[in-house]
Amino acid sequence: MNQKNFSLPQYLQLAQYYPEAFAAGTCAVLIFFSWFCLQINWVGLALLILATAYVIGGYESAKEGITTLWSEKELDVDLLMIVAALGAAALGLWQQEYHLIIDGAVLILIFAISGALETFAMERTERNIQKLMAITPDTARLIVDNQETQIPVNQLKMGDVVLVKPGELIPTDSIIIEGSSTINQAPITGESIPVDKTVGDEVFAGTLNGNGVLRLEVNKSPESSLIQRVIRLVEQAKTETPPSQRFVEKFEKIYAKVIVLSGILLAILPPFLLNWSWETTIYRALIFLVVASPCALMASIMPTLLSGIANGARQGILFKNGAQLEMMGEVKAIAFDKTGTLTTGKLQVVDIIPKKGKSENEVLQLAAALESCSEHPIGKAITQTAITKNIQWQVATNVTAKTGEGITGIVNSEIITVGKENLIKLEVNNFSSYFLDESNRLQKQGKTVIFVAK
Repeated sequence: MNQKNFSLPQYLQLAQYYPEAFAAGTCAVLIFFSWFCLQINWVGLALLILATAYVIGGYESAKEGITTLWSEKELDVDLLMIVAALGAAALGLWQQEYHLIIDGAVLILIFAISGALETFAMERTERNIQKLMAITPDTARLIVDNQETQIPVNQLKMGDVVLVKPGELIPTDSIIIEGSSTINQAPITGESIPVDKTVGDEVFAGTLNGNGVLRLEVNKSPESSLIQRVIRLVEQAKTETPPSQRFVEKFEKIYAKVIVLSGILLAILPPFLLNWSWETTIYRALIFLVVASPCALMASIMPTLLSGIANGARQGILFKNGAQLEMMGEVKAIAFDKTGTLTTGKLQVVDIIPKKGKSENEVLQLAAALESCSEHPIGKAITQTAITKNIQWQVATNVTAKTGEGITGIVNSEIITVGKENLIKLEVNNFSSYFLDESNRLQKQGKTVIFVAK
């Protein structure tokens, strides 16, 4: 919702899409107006507004408390909070201390805000699951007797052969049996740089095929694919309760019973044991219920955790739920995936080491002549560097790419190879040990080394 254009109709839409948030917001507004009315001695209107705030803000808690009492024969803090709030209202009316009625409304407001925050967290998890499910295609190209048929992914069986064209999503976990390509596995592994894949390599459902045509053999049923297992884990995490919350929920059942029993005893025994008047006894019993209301304790766990989750999200740190956030307090060491976490994941040319008698621009010119014909991320980085430096190059001919190794072609009537060390050693005799030493040095710095050879 656009805050700059926020209006009353938009606020009223909360009642449809976020009823708990609407109730909490409305309760807060009504409490403020009731307080204002008390300041100008409009007591009757203030009491009417407060009664409305009690009903709107406390409806969900009262419903949950009564449902738990009726179906499970258990007292919980929701019902205890409502009793305490009503006790505060009774005290306020009895002693004409109307600020006590506002205190009771604030108790209700705290619980209403806590419930709204929990609902927001659950709905965000649902949206995350839907996004995960959206990255897998609904259909696959099944190949039978060299005939292509579109079928739903959930009908694929182990051993089926499927065809995946450039730019399409992999339908299910499979093994490449024909073709080669670069695969963007970021949705699964978080690795932002596409990975070279060829015959015999495994590919995962939901990953994006690059510029090659692939024939795949299904090696897992669609429901057993890695992305489906991730979805099930996220759904499971959604229902996990943080350890502190589990302790509080266990404690609250005992606590609620103790407080209610103590309140009843305080309302009955003092006149017989201490000779208190019934008025004093009831008054003090109600005070006990208000003071003993555990709203701060019971409503503190989830709002605190959700605040931490939201703050982490603003910093680019995502938590599945509060249990994982709490576990961070026990962490002693962290292992990071480098690309996209400690680095940007965008390849750049940072060092050019030419052969004696050659310049950096000459090396870059030859490399760009070949890599301008390639869609590989490394090739794009080399080409972009040449463009940035205003280097012109001739178009290479007879260009041949070797997946995962490099690229070869003819530039100025000479055969040029751009690629990894293994490919260069095959193409060049008497490969200089100087460049091997430099390669080892750069790789120790975490850099990818590409050679250019004639």
